[in-house]
Amino acid sequence: MRLTQKVLWAMGLGIITGLIINLGGLNLEGSFINEYITGGLFYVIGKMFITALKMLVVPLVFFSLISGVFGIGDIKKLGQVGIKSFGLYMLTTAIAIAVAIGIASVVIPMFSSPSSAAATAFTAKEAPPLGEVLINIIPGNIIEAFATGNMLQIIFFSILLGISFLMVGKKAESIAEGVEVLNEAMMKMVTIIMATAPVAVFALLAKAIGELGLDLLAQLAVYVTVVIAALFLHLFGTLMLIFHLFTRLNPFIFLQKIRDAQVFAFSTSSSNATIPVTLRSVTKRMGVDNSVASFTVPFGATINMDGTAIMQGVATVFIANVYGVELGLSGYLTVILMSVLASIGTAGVPGVGLIMLSMVFVQVGLPVEGIGLILGVDRLLDMMRTSVNVTGDAVVTCIVAQSEKELDMSLFTDAKAGEVEALDIDEAEEERLAEIIHKTEEG
Repeated sequence: MRLTQKVLWAMGLGIITGLIINLGGLNLEGSFINEYITGGLFYVIGKMFITALKMLVVPLVFFSLISGVFGIGDIKKLGQVGIKSFGLYMLTTAIAIAVAIGIASVVIPMFSSPSSAAATAFTAKEAPPLGEVLINIIPGNIIEAFATGNMLQIIFFSILLGISFLMVGKKAESIAEGVEVLNEAMMKMVTIIMATAPVAVFALLAKAIGELGLDLLAQLAVYVTVVIAALFLHLFGTLMLIFHLFTRLNPFIFLQKIRDAQVFAFSTSSSNATIPVTLRSVTKRMGVDNSVASFTVPFGATINMDGTAIMQGVATVFIANVYGVELGLSGYLTVILMSVLASIGTAGVPGVGLIMLSMVFVQVGLPVEGIGLILGVDRLLDMMRTSVNVTGDAVVTCIVAQSEKELDMSLFTDAKAGEVEALDIDEAEEERLAEIIHKTEEG
């Protein structure tokens, strides 16, 4: 079974087990179930998984950001293409999370209320004022920032260090290679820990529903609905509006031609694995010159995380509501700022979104254990948000190509363009795509 199937099975079994415990009155304080099952076995398994996620946050962000900035070094060579791509990717990510937080902050409190059991188990720290947040972005002591997990300071230092390495030039090439290896090693560690996700999902959901009952299920349904609604709004609303405003091209033709990449992204949950399909879609079907697409598509797979940003925004509002925490304007602005900055260098592989979410929770003072409430449905939502990410990559690619006069309008307007060639894959490319799919499924 693939990991997604295992997680879905674990989620179902966890919900059933939790309902049996809750509705059967088996979780009474002092009972065997309460002491040794929900408060014992399930708690230990869930806590170990959440702690493992927290363990990855600092090194993953540090190495991935430096690696990402090394990649952005091509902006000097590519000039306007790089600057335009970077600016558009940052803009769409900021809009995505701002819209998500706006929708979630209105809808979620209307259909769900804070859980008294969760709220009494957690005491929130008071959110600092916005001015203090901005001042504290710059670390006074970087060792202290790493030790305490102050993510805004770590992000700032990592980006600044990466830029400094770029300015050093050829002397830093060996460091760039070393950082890339360390970043890949961290990705492998993410894969190892995510392999234990089904067991953790079962334990976390069984414990949560065993304690909170049907109320939590109802709130979880609201969370899923809001995430899907925000994803669809961003995909068909924001991205298509930006596409039309900048290119004056027909969004319906674009959506028709990007469909293959969307389906592939949905099935793999990986922006990186979808790069070959996205490249074929934008070059062969839409007419973007390869000189532009070969930069903007891999670049987007690295830094464009619209769908992940939407999940982080909605999840932050949802967990804050469950625990009865008032984040306020400064808290939400911190979430937006962190999501935009952290998207630089964040790898487009399954599971990394949860690591980034735990980073956001720590920064705004929410319990990382809250991730356990949404972990079960995350794999399904991950598939959907990856499709949004890939669509954003293609949108920015078309905008940049149009501005650089590197988009063939005859190919874009031809409904049949690229269809025959897309089926005529040579053996070498077929083997390469099969290997990518196989590695993704293993992950």
